[in-house]
Amino acid sequence: MNDESQLPAVIAVDGARKSFGAVKALDGVDFTVAPGQCIGLVGHNGAGKSTLVNVINGGITLDQGTIALAGQNHSSGHSIARARSGGIRCVFQELSLCPNLTVLENVRIAHRTLTGFGWRTRAAKLISAQLDTIFPGHGISAGSVVGDLSIAQRQMVEIATAFSRDSDPVALVILDEPTSSLDASRAHQLIEYVKTFTAEGGAVIFISHILGEILEAAHRVIVMRDGKVVGDRPASEFTVPGLVQAMGSVAAKRQARRETDARASGEAPVVARPQHTDAVAFRAFRGELVGLAGLSGHGQTETLVDLYKSLSSDWRAARDPKAAFVAGDRLIDGIFPIWSILRNMSITVLADWSRRGFVDVAREIGFGGDWKQRIGIRSDDLENPILSLSGGNQQKALFARALGSRAEVVLMDDPMRGVDIGTKQDVYAMLRQEADKGRTFVWYSTEMDEVSVCDRVYVFRDGRIVAELAGDAVSEDAILAASFGERAA
Repeated sequence: MNDESQLPAVIAVDGARKSFGAVKALDGVDFTVAPGQCIGLVGHNGAGKSTLVNVINGGITLDQGTIALAGQNHSSGHSIARARSGGIRCVFQELSLCPNLTVLENVRIAHRTLTGFGWRTRAAKLISAQLDTIFPGHGISAGSVVGDLSIAQRQMVEIATAFSRDSDPVALVILDEPTSSLDASRAHQLIEYVKTFTAEGGAVIFISHILGEILEAAHRVIVMRDGKVVGDRPASEFTVPGLVQAMGSVAAKRQARRETDARASGEAPVVARPQHTDAVAFRAFRGELVGLAGLSGHGQTETLVDLYKSLSSDWRAARDPKAAFVAGDRLIDGIFPIWSILRNMSITVLADWSRRGFVDVAREIGFGGDWKQRIGIRSDDLENPILSLSGGNQQKALFARALGSRAEVVLMDDPMRGVDIGTKQDVYAMLRQEADKGRTFVWYSTEMDEVSVCDRVYVFRDGRIVAELAGDAVSEDAILAASFGERAA
């Protein structure tokens, strides 16, 4: 980190308080970011991280407290426009690109100075250069329609847009779960760029539930819990277990993989995919956790969709569905944004409690209360809109929807995006318990810790399954070797 001690803080928040009804989202928070610093911001879902980010970004007004931007107090007039003019950029956990526009047209929205004759050429050069710098070999065309890109590609575009500059300065970039849809190689590229950016005097706030990334990228780590800062120390003084402890949760011991092999007994698979051009045929048996791994965008999501279609009706929901789907891109494929938290959770089982078009409301409320407690959804009222929840808590509601159904097969597309480590461990244990009862899970994840929970893993490359790993053969080295065309020994 450069010595920037003589320069004013890029942003300084003092005594920040913000409440939403009875919930104290921020309860006296002090927070400062200096030039040349990467600040790691951690805490469980609902700890106050997103609220603090929105205060800094100008989207939320404080009830009490002050905000200083580059040494100038702007508490009474801090806004999105002022934050933008002061060089603050934000990549939110819920991506904000317009799916019907091209990449370069989205860049134009972010950079108002891209006007006049030839702006398309300038925008294309700007975003292409930034993508090349941060994510070499990205394979994204500036003329591509965003809706046609994978979620990983959209995340790369949004990150590159935030760091790019036309004439406006870039002083601070807030990255909220920036690697949630990126595989390990892309995440490493981003972290290396963050180091370069801060070494040149830029500032970054890095929010992630992948604590190893925080410790690798950050100079200083700030821990939040229940709307307060409960830890603020140099990253070198933390370990991953120390961070978990500071956050207020102890991660559970990893569950053992199943040692039995259903195939050996001649049992038929619950779900299968014809081999076609795959080097390895896909099969999942009763009571298994089956992982899909490999570099992102290599056919894992398409496989999950194909499997879901093969198990589901094209137009009418069955009373006893064979499969449930937990989407990673919750805004597009998961939540019903105008519905309540409760209705988002209960929609798959409402038919069980309905007679002559009337729903047994008491049973629905009981279902919601049970799953709120079991999976730890942070809300004082399940009748609140689903969008009142943080991203991680929205994802918990989707888990409740799938696990609360009677589906024998649960398909999960990178479902832990934005979920804190304590909840992850609870979900791992819950999945294992459900698998022990005979339920089958097929799970795509970009995180090695999640893949390692699975009994068997299929590795994808170029849209094909190229390797099958089981038991102790499931390792990061073996997955990477298969992903890049090398066969593991």
